[in-house]
Amino acid sequence: MNWKTHIPRLINARLTGLWLLIFHFGPWMQSNAQQDPQYTMHMYNTQVVNPAYLGSTEAVHFGFLTRSQWVDFEGSPQTGSFTISSPVGRRNKTALGLSIVSDVIGPTTEQSLTADYGYTFYNDYGSKITLGLKAGVSNLQVDYSILNLANTSDEQFSENTSLLSPQIGAGIYYNNDRFYAGFSVPNFLKTKHYEVNGSVFASAEAKERMHYFLIAGYVFDINDAIKLKPAGMVKIVRGSPIQMDLSANIYFNEKITFGAAYRLDAAISAIAGFALSDRAFVGFAYDYQTTAIQQFSSGSYEMILRFTIPRKGERILTPRFF
Repeated sequence: MNWKTHIPRLINARLTGLWLLIFHFGPWMQSNAQQDPQYTMHMYNTQVVNPAYLGSTEAVHFGFLTRSQWVDFEGSPQTGSFTISSPVGRRNKTALGLSIVSDVIGPTTEQSLTADYGYTFYNDYGSKITLGLKAGVSNLQVDYSILNLANTSDEQFSENTSLLSPQIGAGIYYNNDRFYAGFSVPNFLKTKHYEVNGSVFASAEAKERMHYFLIAGYVFDINDAIKLKPAGMVKIVRGSPIQMDLSANIYFNEKITFGAAYRLDAAISAIAGFALSDRAFVGFAYDYQTTAIQQFSSGSYEMILRFTIPRKGERILTPRFF
């Protein structure tokens, strides 16, 4: 047995419970803020954060995303989402959708279910401006039995937590065949999830704060076979550092895409995608952490599947790049 590698693992295992508490409650003790899940391939998963994205679609769309963050790091975030959207009516001014998100971090599991609505109030058949609404519920569960507690008799951790809260959000989205931009707040409600007084934390509070998302992207024609799409996302929430994602993807013959992304002070990423047909797309991403946490993990992995089903009497002309 190699004790030089085994002993640090034992120490790390013992500290995992404490680390999870610091990771999960620490930011709240200082700033009362909670970060929503992050996605490297956010350009393919826009509906989760901006319901107005529904107005850009003219067919039925399904999306499945799974993300494993900080692989090999015990208690690391595990995120999954499912989305479906469809235009309603013959004029394609209204669209409806559904978003389901599950986010697991250590002993906590947060799941949300929202109905999404988009209404296109401007359409010159070359560009669209859509307003969107999102409404639903989220459930936060904390399983304290997962933790390696120093004091198992602490009443604060004697019963697991399960809290149900409403969610209401909105967004605006502009797009044409080459450019898109959007602004959204997925949840306006400042829901208090958790509060501790008089325990080992002295005073701590977990409160959902508003998250602001800005997104944009553009598709350039390099030649008849190659396209370049730079894209960006900025996420702002009070009490946490501004998160900025910048990416650039190259498309070959509208079938294969490769690219790279940079998350400010957090990670660099490699992205690849394949159009399995004019109705199906699969994408993969790998994040290499630029912080010290990379020493304890194998990076982060993400995969997305998207399916498009044209409505009766319509057909898909080209694959969607966003």
